[in-house]
Amino acid sequence: MSKTRKKFAPEVRQRAIRMVMDHEGDYPSRWAAITSVAEKIGCSGHTLLEWVKKSEVDSGKRGGVPTETAEKLKAL
Repeated sequence: MSKTRKKFAPEVRQRAIRMVMDHEGDYPSRWAAITSVAEKIGCSGHTLLEWVKKSEVDSGKRGGVPTETAEKLKAL
């Protein structure tokens, strides 16, 4: 049994993240905004949550290792 993963284009990911950030105030919680946007683009809420968190790490709003640094370390 193999797992199939639906790949989303980087443009779709960025738009979904932007939609969550722009409309977060319109919902009672961040999770409510995430599940609403996730339904619209066809991914799970948890997937979109990971995208949002990674975006925050990359922009410096959240602690963690940015994608660029992680890729450099992986290459070593």
